[in-house]
Amino acid sequence: MSAPKFSIIIVTWNGLDHLKTFLPSVVKHSPNNSEILIADNHSTDGTGEWLINHYPRCRHIYLDDNYGYCGGNNRAAAQAKGEILLFLNNDVEVTPDWLTPLQKLFDSNPDIGAIQPKLRDYSNRTRFEYAGAAGGLLDYYGYPFCRGRIFDTIEQDQQQYDQQTLIHWASGAALAVRSTLFRELEGFDEQFRFHMEEIDLCWRIRNRGHAVVFQPESTVYHLGGGSLTSGSYRKWFYNYRNNLIMLLKNLPKGKTLSRILMRQLLDGVAGIYALFRLKPQETVAIVHAHLSFYGHIRTVRQNRKSEQAKVATYEPAETKPYSIVWQYFIRGRKRYRELHKSQ
Repeated sequence: MSAPKFSIIIVTWNGLDHLKTFLPSVVKHSPNNSEILIADNHSTDGTGEWLINHYPRCRHIYLDDNYGYCGGNNRAAAQAKGEILLFLNNDVEVTPDWLTPLQKLFDSNPDIGAIQPKLRDYSNRTRFEYAGAAGGLLDYYGYPFCRGRIFDTIEQDQQQYDQQTLIHWASGAALAVRSTLFRELEGFDEQFRFHMEEIDLCWRIRNRGHAVVFQPESTVYHLGGGSLTSGSYRKWFYNYRNNLIMLLKNLPKGKTLSRILMRQLLDGVAGIYALFRLKPQETVAIVHAHLSFYGHIRTVRQNRKSEQAKVATYEPAETKPYSIVWQYFIRGRKRYRELHKSQ
């Protein structure tokens, strides 16, 4: 039997309710040239028994602990047989023939390393979804945003971004990566645990000269908010800490210090603003995130040096030349297409 084209990897932890809702669409709309792996982070809610009884096609990989998004995906990817690894959240509904446009795009260009389909909101199906929308970008100081979503402004999908295009990062809610490249990069960086890990992976992919592409011909619907709830201390902590780690790992030489210092200043402003909004826990989370980042600096710098040494033609990929904070809050540019008016 030939190896499958796709290995669809779904990480779950006590997420049986999500699997019952969303896995049926994945099984129904994923052809026989794909395998489905459930990376189970030591669930205790009967996930394994339910899969055996209802979806024996799916391969249940029961892990001995909760390794988070990064660790769960890495361990399942080590057992995957597909040419393309497709990391899919357990709260994503897929659509008929969703894999074909991804396969065609990979087959059309060997330099493409990763692809993201269009992400719409499961609860508001004509609107883009927060986590990925029509493809992710990074501003000059490393703030992530999307075509179709900047900060909390989320656009309706009116086909305004229905063109294949290069992007900076693909959302981990539905991320397709060549398996050989994923293994060459040693997978997701597990010190991230939650948040920014897919952005870091895509940045490393681009640093090696491969493209990350948005494919609008494939659409999925994401519920979102399953791992870390919006406004939680842990979410604030991981967002701020992991962003700094990501910058230190991937920014071009000679630009790292100045951008990180500016980013720390902007984080400080955000912490003060949180106090004015009577959210002291967010301020504490920001301080905690920065202290944790300082503890990781030595390891991150070693990883950065090791990564660059492995690639003879290492060329750090750039970000957008503007500050999205300035454009959004000062210039009032709330939508992606409006950003170009000020360029």
